[in-house]
Amino acid sequence: MEIRLTNSMTRKKQRFEPIDPENVRMYVCGPTVYDRAHIGNARPVIVFDTLFRLLREVYGADHVTYVRNFTDVDDKINARAAASGRSIGEITAETTQWYLDDMAEVGAMEPTHMPRATAYIPQMVEMIEGLIEAGHAYAAEGHVLFSVDSYKDYGALSGRSVDDMIAGARVEVAPYKRDPMDFVLWKPSDETVPGWDSPWGRGRPGWHIECSAMAQDLLGANFDIHGGGNDLMFPHHENEIAQSCCSNPKGGFANIWMHNEMLQVEGKKMSKSLGNFFTVRDLLDGHDGQPGVPGEVIRFVFLSTHYRKPMDWTAEKAREAEATLRKWRALTDGVDAGPIPEAVLTCVADDLNTAGAIAKLHRLAAAGDAAGLRAGAGLLGLLTEALGGWAAVDVDLGAFAELLAGARAAAMESKDFSEVDRLKSALVEAGVEVRMSKAGVDLVPGAGFDAGKLEALL
Repeated sequence: MEIRLTNSMTRKKQRFEPIDPENVRMYVCGPTVYDRAHIGNARPVIVFDTLFRLLREVYGADHVTYVRNFTDVDDKINARAAASGRSIGEITAETTQWYLDDMAEVGAMEPTHMPRATAYIPQMVEMIEGLIEAGHAYAAEGHVLFSVDSYKDYGALSGRSVDDMIAGARVEVAPYKRDPMDFVLWKPSDETVPGWDSPWGRGRPGWHIECSAMAQDLLGANFDIHGGGNDLMFPHHENEIAQSCCSNPKGGFANIWMHNEMLQVEGKKMSKSLGNFFTVRDLLDGHDGQPGVPGEVIRFVFLSTHYRKPMDWTAEKAREAEATLRKWRALTDGVDAGPIPEAVLTCVADDLNTAGAIAKLHRLAAAGDAAGLRAGAGLLGLLTEALGGWAAVDVDLGAFAELLAGARAAAMESKDFSEVDRLKSALVEAGVEVRMSKAGVDLVPGAGFDAGKLEALL
């Protein structure tokens, strides 16, 4: 199976050829753990979880290493601790678990490694020392800064010149900087914030150095894929490339860079000022009087748009996804998965064309291929047992089907269909799809299914 991926560095779709097919390696930038993950944070998780599943399918589960980090040392965390009176360790432990719980509910597998930045301080210090020795970084007033003009390819990923980047970014002006674009590798810490001993005094790492150090330690100086949201392309990924390539000139860092587009809500940019800013937990549990959305439904909606296109989260899409998933689960209930259909696998292997794969799943469902549907959906992380609890029906719809069938038989004799209409209306109101044919009555839970509304019918 040939996998083709769009490389942000070359801006072209290219054939994926792993450095070592026995050890395919991927790094994805993870969260800064100071609060709940918002729904935009879930998009790269779902995108690269799907890629992880594809790589495992093609190369074997034991031959793929996926690293996604936790940033647990950051000024936002320090500010949250100061404002709340809680310890930094308590906050990061709690929010890390929140993140893991929320991402599990949208069907994300745990990566092979989930390193925390604070566990890799020695590796960061060692990398910084090497950059200073090689002339790519310098110490000044307790800080260590990377010298951007020492790396001639700076800006290749984002495709912008240094002047353009200065104009479009909030560049910190500081007297200890030799150049406005130079970025912090290490900064001093006072007694109020976390700090570690270093050759430059007690301090803490800058944001960018952590990913370079963890990626090198866990994946090597050269690995296959580096991913993240396109909001990280500059400055984070640009800076990662500069410091990593200067630290290991023969390494090359990541062969392929992949970036997902951003997310909107009901056609607008998500923001607190517009009142459309939601966390993943808000969606799962319900918010502002709205019912909760099952994690599998969230995943389906996200995968319905190609990862390189802007995604619009809407309540209507969620309702349609729920109805589809209920039908598919009813069709595949008790059916074992067969081989993954080639049409589905081919779509996913073509630059993660999950929208195309879902279209193929609709065709499998229409053809009644339950085994193929279950297998193909499983490649996308859908119709899994772990995500199926939300769709379980705890009432016997067969009893209601018999009730409706009896009313229809009586109506055929009396020509009075008022009771049939009443029952159908009540079932539809409860979120049940009513299918009536010569063969009988079939009832399928649909979007918004509410078993409580059926009690009055019996």
